[in-house]
Amino acid sequence: MHFYQSERIALFIDGANLYATAKSLGFDIDYKRLLGLFRQKGQLVRALYYTALAEDQEYSSIRPLIDWLDYNGFTMVTKPTKEFTDAAGRRKVKGNMDIELTVDAMRLATSLDHIVIFSGDGDFRSLVGALQQMGKRVSVVSTLQTQPPMVADELRRQADQFVDLADLEQQICRDPSTRVGREDNRRSGFGGRAPSYSRDQAAYEDNDDLPEEV
Repeated sequence: MHFYQSERIALFIDGANLYATAKSLGFDIDYKRLLGLFRQKGQLVRALYYTALAEDQEYSSIRPLIDWLDYNGFTMVTKPTKEFTDAAGRRKVKGNMDIELTVDAMRLATSLDHIVIFSGDGDFRSLVGALQQMGKRVSVVSTLQTQPPMVADELRRQADQFVDLADLEQQICRDPSTRVGREDNRRSGFGGRAPSYSRDQAAYEDNDDLPEEV
């Protein structure tokens, strides 16, 4: 993973996609360590985290993580999920954040030198190309170590640098012994570490439309 110390860096994290990638590799991410790693690489301007939320739930198991990230150096970008019924009569949930991530990346690009996109979604290939035409370096973080790979081949080839998440495991992985429950999170303020990403949020991966029961 190559960065210049003088570079102005921003992280654009597709939350559901990153969760699915880490899960497929068998580890949980410690977001405090993740932020610290990239602060060492250059001048970290911003770390943006994108996720969709089901607002009609009395309690969402991903809320502790969202709150922790919001108070610990991440800029949260959220929107409510949408439910609809497909032609077969099945209720589905839609929570894609690609547009929000793309707009923010283009808007902030003039203040950055190096954009890091945490996603394997091939739809971001055009965004990467547009940023490169603006003279920006773009890294993509995903993995080739799963079957099938979590990163789209066209996105990996377009990026200036591809970083396999598996190679970062020892630097950003979460110690399983540090996991705490819901009530512990509330009492301790998360103990200085981010709560685990939940299964609920995995339902809003790169697929625009997913069955409600996922």
